[in-house]
Amino acid sequence: MKPNIGYYIQVINDIVQETEKVGEEMNGHYEELRQAIDDKKEADISKEKLAEVQGIFNEGTEKYEVFLKQILGLRPPVKVIGIHKKLERCYTEYVAGCKEMVLSLDPEKGLDTALFNASEEKQDKATDDISFCITKMSNLLLKK
Repeated sequence: MKPNIGYYIQVINDIVQETEKVGEEMNGHYEELRQAIDDKKEADISKEKLAEVQGIFNEGTEKYEVFLKQILGLRPPVKVIGIHKKLERCYTEYVAGCKEMVLSLDPEKGLDTALFNASEEKQDKATDDISFCITKMSNLLLKK
């Protein structure tokens, strides 16, 4: 049975949109932490604030894991199998970076800036790679 190209494109599009939406919901909290790190005021972040943000980031990461399962469960059209495999790897890396960011927020020990920065870098690279995959897929599937 041949994969349904229209269905595939729709699911990938929905995942991309939902990923962006979840990221936007968490962005304000991320910016607050990033600013504290940049201003060297991470020690000023209360345990309560860290616990709150950790919970929010954990919820977002759980949503990303659901999206990853959807990506892994898709049957890509033949012409994009290779780039789909790359998307799977990139999204897996993105989720791993998000998990590391959650781990960097320990209400008892404080903010682990080294882990926070490393996870941010991992997420940024994965985001760039995911964008590349989506662009490449679009070009391959929508080309007439």
